[in-house]
Amino acid sequence: MNRLKVVHDSSADSPRSWDNLGKMICFHNRYDLGDKHNYNADDYSGWEEMKKAIIKEENPAVILPLYLYDHSGISISTSPFSCRWDSGQIGFVLVSKKQVVEEFGGVRVSSKKRVKIESIIEAEVKTYTQYVEGEVYGFQIVDEDDEVIDSCYGFYGTDFATNGMLDYIDHELLGVAEGEVVALLEEAEIEY
Repeated sequence: MNRLKVVHDSSADSPRSWDNLGKMICFHNRYDLGDKHNYNADDYSGWEEMKKAIIKEENPAVILPLYLYDHSGISISTSPFSCRWDSGQIGFVLVSKKQVVEEFGGVRVSSKKRVKIESIIEAEVKTYTQYVEGEVYGFQIVDEDDEVIDSCYGFYGTDFATNGMLDYIDHELLGVAEGEVVALLEEAEIEY
C-alpha cells in the first residue's frame, strides 16, 4: 500500500523572488533579508529619519515597520516582538502609490484600499517569515519499497490542509477517499 510522507523542502524559492506587491527594505549585519535596495543605514541617525527619506524617495501609499526576532532562528513581523533583547526593527515594507494605481486602478488610496493593501503586505511578510524560519514543505507518495511515485514541493507553512498541499495530493494513489487525505496530513510526521 502506498503511503504519504511530508518532507522539509530544503531548496525552496525565496518568496521575495516572486511578483510581490510590497517592497521590503531591510538592514541587518548578519542576514541578507528583504529586497535589494540602495539605502545605507549608516546614512541616517535613526528609523524616523530613514522613514522620511524612504517616503520622499518611494512615495508610498502604505509603509509599515518590519521587526526581527532572532533567537534560535529568526522571525519577521510588522508588529514588535515582546523580547527587547533579541528583537528590534530591521526596516520597512511599503507599497508605492504608483503600484497601487497600476494594481488596483483609481487615482487615490481610499481607506478601504489601504486596508486591502495592508492585508496583502501582512500575507507577504507571513510567507517570507515561513521561508526564513524554514517552514517550507513538500509531500511524497511512496510505495511499499519506499520508492517515490509522486511528489510536489514548495508549500509554505505548517497548516498542510490550507497551504495548498492538499490540492496536489492524488488520493487515488493513496487508496483513500478524497476527504481522508486531511487526516493523513494531520498524522504525518515531518521528515527532514
